[in-house]
Amino acid sequence: MTQLVELSEAAAFHVKKMMENNGEEGSYLRVAINGGGCSGLTYGLGFETEMTEEDQLLKQHGIEIIVANDDVDILEGTQVDYKESLMGGGFTIENPNAILSCGCGTSFRTAKKVGAPSDC
Repeated sequence: MTQLVELSEAAAFHVKKMMENNGEEGSYLRVAINGGGCSGLTYGLGFETEMTEEDQLLKQHGIEIIVANDDVDILEGTQVDYKESLMGGGFTIENPNAILSCGCGTSFRTAKKVGAPSDC
């Protein structure tokens, strides 16, 4: 069975480090979809202290992840990882629902949702 959002162990390690460094222990990691970017939609990752009735809760590698019900169809099967390279490290997001991605790597669209394209 496919997870709604799958957080790799490497990503969870870095999320935990960020939580500690920013005094966010006990917060939720929100994985979100926002309008914008040259393809119409962008990803959002951030910390929140409360979840709402409109959120789904996932637990992986000791991290509590929340996703808004409105974003579920767009994020179904998405993988969040953290990769290191000679140029540094960062989070990567692989979304099987994205049919178009922009060169900036953070903007996309799906067959069901186009969003509101803008400058990257």
